[in-house]
Formats: sequence, C-alpha cells, structure tokens
Amino acid sequence: MARGHATQIGHLRQPELTNAYLVGDGIASLAAAVYLVHDARIPPSQVHILESGPGGSSHSTGTPGTGYIVLPEQMLNFSCVCLYDLLSIVPSLNDPAKTVKQEIDEFNAMPGNRTYANSRLIARGTDGPQIVDAKELGLREKDRLDLFNIYRESEKKLSGLRVTDCFEEEFFRTNFWCMWATMFSFQPWHSAIEFRRYLHRFVLGLPRINTLERLDNTLYNQYDSIILPIETYLKAQGVNFKHDTGAVRLTFAENSDIKVNGIHFSKDDDKEFIQVEGSDVVFLTLGSTTACASVGNNHSPTGPLPFAHDALSASDAGWSNWSSLFFSSLINTPHIAQLGNPLSFYSRMTESRSLWFTVTLENPEFFKLFEKLTSNDPGRGGLTTLKDSSWLLSIVVPHQPYFLNQPDDVRVFWGYALFPEKTGDSVRKPMFECTGQEIFMELLGHLNFPEDSSWLNSITIPCMMPYATSPLLTRTHEDRPQVIPKRSSNFALFGQFVEIPEDGVFPLEYSVRAAQTAVFKMMGIQKQPKDICKGDQNLKTLAQALKALLS
Repeated sequence: MARGHATQIGHLRQPELTNAYLVGDGIASLAAAVYLVHDARIPPSQVHILESGPGGSSHSTGTPGTGYIVLPEQMLNFSCVCLYDLLSIVPSLNDPAKTVKQEIDEFNAMPGNRTYANSRLIARGTDGPQIVDAKELGLREKDRLDLFNIYRESEKKLSGLRVTDCFEEEFFRTNFWCMWATMFSFQPWHSAIEFRRYLHRFVLGLPRINTLERLDNTLYNQYDSIILPIETYLKAQGVNFKHDTGAVRLTFAENSDIKVNGIHFSKDDDKEFIQVEGSDVVFLTLGSTTACASVGNNHSPTGPLPFAHDALSASDAGWSNWSSLFFSSLINTPHIAQLGNPLSFYSRMTESRSLWFTVTLENPEFFKLFEKLTSNDPGRGGLTTLKDSSWLLSIVVPHQPYFLNQPDDVRVFWGYALFPEKTGDSVRKPMFECTGQEIFMELLGHLNFPEDSSWLNSITIPCMMPYATSPLLTRTHEDRPQVIPKRSSNFALFGQFVEIPEDGVFPLEYSVRAAQTAVFKMMGIQKQPKDICKGDQNLKTLAQALKALLS
C-alpha cells in the first residue's frame, strides 16, 4: 500500500505514493485507469478497479447456439473527441501495432463501410412498406420558432421542464422528431435542458439527419471493438481488477471537508476493507443505465418492471453506491447536498424504460430482403425506423461478423422500441409481454417479409432495461453533482449522472470526458479535456442547419 501526505485538488500528486481506487463498472472507470497510468504515471499495480462485473453498460455477449445480445450502443463521429483521444492510446486486439482509433479510421476509409442511409424512415403504405422522403422534416413555422426559442433559452428557465412543455402536439408527429427521438432515444417527457444541450451539441448533424452520413462504424460491436481492448490493455499493464465486489460503502474522515478514508465491500462473501491514506484518490461511478435489466428468449418475455427499491439491491451496484453516500458520515455535514439526488433518476422507470432485442440468424434471407427493400448494404444504413409501428421500432443491420466469435454463416442484427408498453400491430399485446419470437414476427409484419419455416431457426433475445434513458429524465440543477465536489480533497465522481456544463449525455463520450476531468484535476496534471465539439460554434454549420430546418 503506497503512502504519502494528503494533497489538495489541483496540486501535483506523487504517482509512486498514490493508490487510485475506481469504484464502479463501465467505461468511465476503464478510461480513468488508462489516464492514471498513461498521463499521471501511477504504477499500474497501484490502480485498482472495483466492479460488480466486466464491461459495465456495454457488455454485449452471446453465442450462435444461444443467441447474441447487443446492449445499447452510441453513434460515433468526429465529435467524440474525448473517446477518440482514449482510443488513440489503446492498442487494437487485431493488430497491436495499431491503436483502436487507427483501426476505426481504416475500417471507415474502406469503400462501403461508412454510413449513408437511403431508407432512414419506413412508413406503412397501402401496398406494403414505403420508403419516406426524410429530407422533408415536416416542421411547421410554429415548430421552427419553438426550436429556435428552446435553442436560445437559458437552462435556468428550463429547469424541471419536459420537452412537451416547449412544443405543441403536432411537433411530435413530424419526421424531424421521429428521427431525432429514435437516434438519441428521446421521449416527449424527457428533459428540456437535455434536449437543448443536444441541439447545441449536434446541430452540425441536422443537414444529415436523414442519411446519418459521416457516422463511424466499429469493426465489431462496441464491446468487442472498444471495451474489451481497453480491458485487455489495462490487464496487460498490470492494473488490479477486483470483480464481483457487490455494493461498496465509503467512509469519510471526521471534521474534514470531503475526504474518503475507507472503502468497505464484499468479495466472495467475505467482507473486505481498504484504508485510504495519504495521497490516495477515490473515484466513484454514479448510477447505471443497465441495472435490473431483464432478459427473455425466443419463448419467454422479459420479466416485469421492478420496483424502485430493487435498484438498490441490483447486482450492478451503481445506484446502491450512489445512494449509500447519504448514509455515510457525510450525512452530518453540509456537503451532502453536493452529491446529487439518485432518487430523481432511479424512481421513474416508466419514463426511462426501453426494450432492446437482438436477432441471430442462420438463414441469410432476412438480410437479402432488407437490402432489397432499403437499398442499403449491411452497415451502410445506420438506423432504420418503422415510423408507423405502435412500438416505434428501429433496427440496425450492421456489418458482419458483428461479434469476435461469430461464424461466417451466422448473421446478427439488433433493434429497440421507444413505446414497448403499447399493443403491437400484428401481435396484439404490449411488447413487454411478447416472447422473442413474437417480436420477430411483429417486425416481419411491418417489413412485409414472408413468415415461413426459414425463420424457425432464428433466435430473438429481448432485453428490458428499466433505466435505459434515465440520464435524459427531467432534473433540477441540484440533481447532478460536479465531477469533483467542492471542498473535496481526494474524491471524484463520474459516469452519465455527473454535471458537465453545456455537454449532452452522449454515453461513451460523456463518460470519458468526466473521467478525463476527474483524473487531470485530481492528479494535478496541467491538462484539460478537449473542447466540447459544438456545431453552433461554426457559422457555416449553423447556416446549413437553418437550411435543413427550413426544408
């Protein structure tokens, strides 16, 4: 155990005398570990990651025999400056002489690998599926005015407001909203503040909202292409991983500001304790978008929506760890208000739930029919939304293979629904009550693909995620804490529920930015994350966005 004198935030810490403890699953802890080793020069054996399981929120998995599972993935492009900085350090699994970023760049430079959707929206026509001219955004003059008003409004005035508080009902029936909502998993009842931030952050993409042009694809799914290489790199460096630690309880020094002095956790049913000393630092990931996820199969639906208190006993301990801060010694200090309010995010599952599904096929017929319908090769179409589906289904048909262990004769695609509580159009029950096979049949019905025996060997795995969109819920300024709370001497927070001014919660990018901020400030490194890439900082981009909105 390294020892040293306590160090103030912003002052350079001696790396050889510092132990860093990263509590929580996901890319935030992994990214922080990379920068602690690479930039802060802490010996890898003194960097400790305590997680309840590998891979955090991006742990896609599966086999051809049981079916694959793809969990939520983030669209990538040049605006992911923090994520791409991280991936410029990490070696590729396929070719260690290259970085993951180089691998992504080379893959997207190959003809046919970059996204360009010819069929972003598909409607229900009189003679079957009909490709929608998505260049026509369908915005009325009042809708454009409302977009402009929320764009320029202050966050203080939008505090606690929903998107529905800022627009008329007709706005939510436009092609613009359909594409925006399905691209970012936005719901009408989500945060107006977050909607405004996304507008500022992604206004550069408005001229291409119908084609998704310039998005980057990864060679495989994002777990195999991003998370696994980072984990492999850290383990090769000698970073200490502690898996299956369950919930973690932090203790704080008395008569101090915010200073962690102990970490309590369980490992293999044994209680363990880590003494935090000297210049040691502690990082905690707040919340979880994958906690309490329920997985079904071809013949069984997902489980029922859990109760709010179930979040505190989930195997993914993100909510429990955040909530436990309120039962620490901080309860007796005025600083407890700085640590946010987890209840605002884990208690509203009917507003944050989403249902994802992954289809594994041995028969190539679905891919052939989909390519013929959409005029897109696998991987080129990005996201395709069935706009008249009661469930508001969207699917992604990616490049193959999509998993490292995927055989050549197996194909995988995935999708999700924004309204899984509604009754289906062919399968007359809510999506939450449907088996995987019924979800696949509903999809085939919307695409007008024949339902024959060739689909019998398909495997559809549904996954209900109660907290999938919880970072987008309405909030007040006090609900999300700063990355480094005021008067903290050795404690930082990160994940999708910390406050990064002016940035929208684009999961991977946001989590890495928070990790960079925490490490650079905590370790006293004279370095800052790259500026948030905002399209509204460029007049040409703004003019192009205005032209698109006026179409």
